[in-house]
Amino acid sequence: MSEKQPSRNSTHETSVLLVDDHPIVRQGLAELIEQEPDLSVCGEAENASEAMQAIRTLQPDIAIIDISLQGISGIELIKDVKARYPHLPMLVLSMHDETLYAERVLRAGARGYVMKEEATEKLMAAIHKVLSGQMHLSEKMATRLLSKFIDGTCEPSGSPTERLSDRELQVFESIGLGLRTREIAEKLHISVKTVESHREHIKAKLKLTGSTELVQHAIQWVQFERSG
Repeated sequence: MSEKQPSRNSTHETSVLLVDDHPIVRQGLAELIEQEPDLSVCGEAENASEAMQAIRTLQPDIAIIDISLQGISGIELIKDVKARYPHLPMLVLSMHDETLYAERVLRAGARGYVMKEEATEKLMAAIHKVLSGQMHLSEKMATRLLSKFIDGTCEPSGSPTERLSDRELQVFESIGLGLRTREIAEKLHISVKTVESHREHIKAKLKLTGSTELVQHAIQWVQFERSG
């Protein structure tokens, strides 16, 4: 965890905590945010443990969190923060497609979702929107969720991976990254038996016939996610 020294003397600045496991990304974000007259980066964290410590000691006004973190995922972090600091607004900034993750992070407790490919202006607008008590999604995603609500549908209508729970998606991604069952268990702090149970549920939900097909499917999905 790193703490930033205030760069300006204004007492009206909103303090921002950055949570991302890439130092270069955090540096770039900090530089962009510091250009805003009413925003100031108070600290940075590269994993969930550092993030919780930073929130406790720095008491930021908003946290910007990436989904892909080492160890505990950003989604699990959001759930923990929501439970301990229910009034802290959180905004997700991620490389992952919002159609798969936006609804998940909102359920976890975040107030908005922005993809890293978006223009700087959209990120700053999202920060201010979330700080004002509103929620931020792209127009496309907001329309999709509204239609889902109006239609009263609960089943995902897009990618089959949308049917996976948050934990199942973590296991699926770990499989695609080449991790073995015991390694996944250690990474997610769950038992080997639980990982095996998740694997069976994933195969059933994705209609996969065996472990080999599961691994191939997971690898292809990870490659697609990373290329996108």
